[in-house]
Amino acid sequence: MPYDLTPFRGIFPAALTMFDRENNLDEDATAAHWDWLIRQGVDGLVIAGTSGEFIALENHERVRLFRLAAQVIAGRVPFICGSGHYSTKLTIEMSQTAQEAGADGVIVILPYYQNPAKPAVIRHFRDVRAALDLPVMLYNNPANSACVDLNPREVAQLVTEDVLHMVKSTYASVVPVHDLSYLAGDRMAIFYGSFQAAFEALCAGAHGWISGILNVAPRAAREMHAACLANDAARAFRIWKRILPLVHLYTHQLIGPVSDLATYRSILNLWGLRGGYSRNPFYPLDPHQEETLRGLLETSGWMDPDTVLDGV
Repeated sequence: MPYDLTPFRGIFPAALTMFDRENNLDEDATAAHWDWLIRQGVDGLVIAGTSGEFIALENHERVRLFRLAAQVIAGRVPFICGSGHYSTKLTIEMSQTAQEAGADGVIVILPYYQNPAKPAVIRHFRDVRAALDLPVMLYNNPANSACVDLNPREVAQLVTEDVLHMVKSTYASVVPVHDLSYLAGDRMAIFYGSFQAAFEALCAGAHGWISGILNVAPRAAREMHAACLANDAARAFRIWKRILPLVHLYTHQLIGPVSDLATYRSILNLWGLRGGYSRNPFYPLDPHQEETLRGLLETSGWMDPDTVLDGV
C-alpha cells in the first residue's frame, strides 16, 4: 500500500462552509468554525463536502476553501478535500488543485445527476486515481447523487488495484461497513457517513465517522469513538443516546421541514458561536423555529455542550 492510512481514523466533521446574509463566501467565519472544531478535539476535517455545500460553490470558491484549509489547519489534523464533480475532467482538475494546496486526501462523490452506468463509474475512479498522488476516498452516496453505488466487493477490488484507499459509506444500514471490514478492513480506511447508526457502525468495524452533525457534536462523538476503541460498548451507547436528540431534530423534523445545515447553524448561534448562513435555497430558521429549537436543546441538555456528557 503506497500510503499510511493511520491518520485517517476517528471523528472527521464534514465541516460547514460559512456564507454571509447575502450568500457570499465568508472566509473569516469559516476559518473560525474550523479552528473551533479542531480545538474541540476532532481527528480531521472534510472540506467542501456535502455539509460544506460543494454543490453550491463555484469551482474557484472550492479552490479558495482548499487553500484556506491549509492555512487554518496548519498541520494540526489531516484534511480531506471534496473534489468530486460530475465530469471526470473537472474531478481530476479539482483533485490536482487540492493536492497542490496540501490536502491529505480527496473525497470523490459518485458522478451525479446523469447516472452513468456502473462500468463508467468504475473507470471514472480509475482515471481520477491515475492523475493523482494522494489517497482517494470514495463517497458512496447513491441517495444524493442519483448514481449507481459501488458494492463492497467492487470497492475491495478497487482497493486491491490501488484506485481507492478510503470510503465514506453513506447509508442508514451498517451492512456495507460489516462487509468492507471483512473484505478489506486491513487495507483501507472505512468511515460511516450517515448520522442514523454511527454507534453501530463504529462497533461493526468502521475506523471513523464523517457527518455534518459533527459540526455540533464533535466532543461527544470523540468520546463515543474512544469508548468503542476501548471495547466499552455500554458507555459508547450511553453517549450515543445523548447524541440522538440532535439526530432527531432532522430525522424526525422536530422543528419543521428545515435543512439539517440550517439547524446546525442555529445551534452554533445559540451557543454564542458564528453559525453563518447557507446558500439559498437552504434558508435559515425563522424566529418560531429558533424558539422551538431552543426549547428542545434545553430539554435535552444541549444548550451547554460542555456539560451534556456529565454523568455518562
